[in-house]
Amino acid sequence: MSGRRVVLFDLGGVLVRLGGVAALQDLAGMVDETEVWSRWLACEWVRRFERGGCSASDFATGVVTNWSLPISAEEFLERFRQWPAGLYEGALELIETVRHQTPVGCLSNTNGLHWAVMQEWGLASAFDHVFLSYRMGLVKPDREVFEQVALALGVAAAQVIFLDDNAVNVDQAAITGFDAWQVRGIDGARQALMDRGFRL
Repeated sequence: MSGRRVVLFDLGGVLVRLGGVAALQDLAGMVDETEVWSRWLACEWVRRFERGGCSASDFATGVVTNWSLPISAEEFLERFRQWPAGLYEGALELIETVRHQTPVGCLSNTNGLHWAVMQEWGLASAFDHVFLSYRMGLVKPDREVFEQVALALGVAAAQVIFLDDNAVNVDQAAITGFDAWQVRGIDGARQALMDRGFRL
């Protein structure tokens, strides 16, 4: 196996601003954002959709029912389409700077609706490796995701530097052997990479 490091970025919360979590928190009547994320990541309809296993319509109906949301499935889906709210300032520049030093990629729980939006921002061509849950049929934080990614990269798990904003994903990645860091936004990602010896 190659000894060269690979940097993998999560998308939402690290490179991409997400505008829907606060709204979902209000709709669901939940106080703690961490609780919202934990429930979201564990929701079977979310997992099914982000594995590419159901239609957008079925996903929306399932979430509205499961979470007892006070809106229609159609309205939820329209709001959900708009969750990706743009790249954080400096995102593409950070990726390019790191890419001059080592291969870079993304590893994200996402779906075809959101990826179509993010491709318009130039993300697809910014990476050497693209790992998306809806294409893989696997979602974070399941251990199989990280094992499959390391296998596809052809490197030891310890050579993969993984930056994600969700602690549950970071914890599982670390258990799998990744050099995993919980970061928020570009400043957090930049600092973690500088701590790992990158010139930024």
